[in-house]
Amino acid sequence: MFSAINDALLLLGQPNSGILGIVLVSLQVSLSALLLGCLVGLPIGALLATESFAGRRFLIVVLNSLMGVPTVVVGVVVYLLLSRNGPIGNWGWLFTVKGMILAQFCLTTPLIAALSRQLIEDAWNHHRESFLALQLAWLPRLKWLIWDCRFSLSIVLLAGLARAISEIGAVMIVGGNIDHHTRTMTTAIALETSKGDLPLALALGLILMSLVIGANLITYLIRHSAERRYG
Repeated sequence: MFSAINDALLLLGQPNSGILGIVLVSLQVSLSALLLGCLVGLPIGALLATESFAGRRFLIVVLNSLMGVPTVVVGVVVYLLLSRNGPIGNWGWLFTVKGMILAQFCLTTPLIAALSRQLIEDAWNHHRESFLALQLAWLPRLKWLIWDCRFSLSIVLLAGLARAISEIGAVMIVGGNIDHHTRTMTTAIALETSKGDLPLALALGLILMSLVIGANLITYLIRHSAERRYG
């Protein structure tokens, strides 16, 4: 075990080990899915938090349920959509980075929408009377609420990033784990472990853990700075 850890640390210092390409693909897929998930999930969460309409409670239950859907199920559904005979198979996204982004987008969006709904709903209940008195339209209300909850929503972004970057089932099915093309850190760790290449798997695991810890640290510093500034 100690020999494998030592070899992993040595591997991280080699610029031509192929690790950088795997890391870049992971970041491209996860950050793109997170950005798209925020653009779609935050407005959905805000809409469910501030508006009353028929079917609202049903949609909230659906969102909460989608947070726990197994990633392999999402991968199979996206695979069927992107397959040659699928409804969007003519896009040619199967076994591509775009297809992997779509799969992770389907995973992160419900999570971001469900978590942001609860945070924004708490802020809405606190400021409801002021908004009604000012007769603000929905879009200005949305912008103000998201800005008011920006530090709390950083936790939502962190959860979305963790969901995306640590995911393996969906991207394995949709991306195919093709070397130098669609191989991510999680799929590479699974493959190299099964092959017995523990140093490479450990090296990628260390990078993955460092990214997650770094994101947590940045989130903590942002919230700590906000608490000190605004009390």
